[in-house]
Order: sequence, then C-alpha cells, then structure tokens
Amino acid sequence: MSNHDQNFFNLFMVVIGALVGITAVLIVTARVVGGGTQLAWVQADPEYAAAVDKRIAPVGRVSIAGEEAVAEPAAVAGQAADAAPAAEAPAVAKALDGEQVYNAACVACHGSGVAGAPKFGDAGAWKARLAAGTDTLHKHAVEGFQGAGGFMPPKGGRTDLSDAEVKSAVDFMVSKSR
Repeated sequence: MSNHDQNFFNLFMVVIGALVGITAVLIVTARVVGGGTQLAWVQADPEYAAAVDKRIAPVGRVSIAGEEAVAEPAAVAGQAADAAPAAEAPAVAKALDGEQVYNAACVACHGSGVAGAPKFGDAGAWKARLAAGTDTLHKHAVEGFQGAGGFMPPKGGRTDLSDAEVKSAVDFMVSKSR
C-alpha cells in the first residue's frame, strides 16, 4: 500500500468517526429534548385520559345462551354517562338448532371422520353407537369420550354451546344417519 493510499485511508476513517460521533450526539440530544416536551403534559391531562378510555372501550359484550343477560354500561353502549339507561335489556343469544350446531362445530370432525368420528350420514359407522342408546350419545357428546373407536372432546371442543344445543346436534346427526 502506498503512502498516498495510507493517508486517504486515515483521513477517511477520521471523517467516518466524526460522523458517528455527531450522530450519537444528535440522538442523545433528541431524547433529552423529546422527554420534556408537551407529550408528557398531554398524557397527564384527565380529559385526554378520558378520551383515550372512550376510544378503546369495548363496543359490545358476548352473550352466551343460557346465561342471564347483563345490561351494558352506558358509556360502552354509546350513551352519555349521565343519560338514563335503556328501558330494555339486551336480548340473550338465541339457542341454535341441531343443524346449525352441526354446521358450526360438528362438521369439522364428523364431516370427514377425524379422530374416529362417525361420518355424517354413514349408517354403518353409527350403528354400534346407536345400539348404546341416545342417552349415552348425549352424555358422550356433552361430557366427552375416549375409547377404542376414537376421541370426542366435551361439546366437540365448543364449550360455549349449551348442553341442549349439543344434544340437538346429536339428534340431528342421528336422524340423518339411520
């Protein structure tokens, strides 16, 4: 390496070092100045906090069939905090019929025979299970079952369903599989 190249390399490294130093000073200065700006004052303002709480409040509540409906807070329902509550309570979710439950939950396994589940409409696959009786089918569907023929999680893994909805789905599948 020639003397001219060595001088260029040394000067280049000094310039790069100076630029890195200036960048570090600017970053530290920006953090110091930014920490004491208006943002801290705005976030401490009670009106600002109330506006944020209103924007991030849930827009609804999940109602599960079989549970008693609970009135939503006035702020969540979109009413002014001092307004009178609504005269009517929110309706409880309507119970699903057997076909609706089958299409929403059961078809995942009973549509293709996953984990030993008898396929929908396959009379041969349902024959042994039907021999055990409808009460046994209902019990296994609600409480779950694990045996040599397969595995059935409680309520088909949909614990949000009521016992009556699960039983109606079993009755629907049995009626189409005889």
